[in-house]
Amino acid sequence: MNLAVIGAGPAGLALALLAAERLPAAQIHLFDTRPLDRDISGDARTLALNLGSIRLLQRLHAWRPEAAQAIQTVHVSQAPPSPVAGEVRIRAADLGVPQLGAVLPYGALVAPLQQRWLARAVQEPQRLFTRFGTAVHAIRSEASGVELDSGEGPLVERFDLAVVAEGGVFAEQDRKRISSDYHQNAWVGSVRLAAPGLQGLAIERFTRNGPLALLPLPDDAQGPRAALVWCLPQAEDDLATLSDAQRLVVIQQQLPAAAGRLTGISALKCFPLGLNAETRLLQGRTLRIGNAAQTLHPVAGQGLNLGLRDAQALVDALREAAETAVDLDTALARIDRQRAPDRWPMIAATDFLARSFAWRLPGLPALRGLALAGLELATPLKSAIARRMMFGG
Repeated sequence: MNLAVIGAGPAGLALALLAAERLPAAQIHLFDTRPLDRDISGDARTLALNLGSIRLLQRLHAWRPEAAQAIQTVHVSQAPPSPVAGEVRIRAADLGVPQLGAVLPYGALVAPLQQRWLARAVQEPQRLFTRFGTAVHAIRSEASGVELDSGEGPLVERFDLAVVAEGGVFAEQDRKRISSDYHQNAWVGSVRLAAPGLQGLAIERFTRNGPLALLPLPDDAQGPRAALVWCLPQAEDDLATLSDAQRLVVIQQQLPAAAGRLTGISALKCFPLGLNAETRLLQGRTLRIGNAAQTLHPVAGQGLNLGLRDAQALVDALREAAETAVDLDTALARIDRQRAPDRWPMIAATDFLARSFAWRLPGLPALRGLALAGLELATPLKSAIARRMMFGG
């Protein structure tokens, strides 16, 4: 099989490495517009990984625990005003796992994956091809494969399968079959905290206007810090007009006491939010994974984890087909069915939560608080939800 992987972000790199390991007869071409000599190790964008994703990276020998902050507890609560506050605490110790997940910079994830791929490609130069600094301009389906136009030569290249793994952000994407603009902004950055900091505690706070998350980051020379994500409706978003001191006050007022005291804030970046998803991962011999298949609201922090499971499921299906002599089209046709129980509940859940913050129905905050309080008491249900968040469906 001749496989093209388009996009060398976390999902694309993980897919290429998994395919190199589990499909020894496959030729794999990894494309990315990023030049190979560009240093990505310092990219500070924050990523949240669940335990299942960490285990996959460990298997690929691309996990650097010293660059990540483990999440030991997740605290979900609702900010005032609400007659019922409600809160849920999910602890790794209660579930018998070493951690629920981890938080790390984008560069600390992608750089080791890229190093592993390059080392593997050096070992197998006749089978693994690194095509960085190369943009794929067009993908055309044909009867038994795809043709890629990368602009590198006078002729298009033919592959048995192309996997698109470059997703981008909602505002920059072409609209897919299911698309909805939430008319919300995500403000993203980091904050400084007074000692001792979060110490492995991740906070999800449901405010009146949208979810606010603090995710623990490794301490640096200046002390404790955390990643910040706050989603606000565009019609009521005045965060851009506030000074850093005012932003700190506003954010502090929304957080629970468990967050501790904020002492500083970084520059914040703003991203419009929406749902953008394909109904099917597969179109002919082109398959999409990660953000290229489904771009979700960040309320549950599951977009990257879903993309890594897409990659693993595809390689598992291709390996099974190779071992059982099943033809490629039959194997690929199963992918949508196999991924549906994982994809669609996550898409539906994040879409429901995202939309619910735009509703101004009387009693809705109290209902949300009651749901959180009830979930805290329903231990088996809470554990089932936690395990789904850690490992998928």
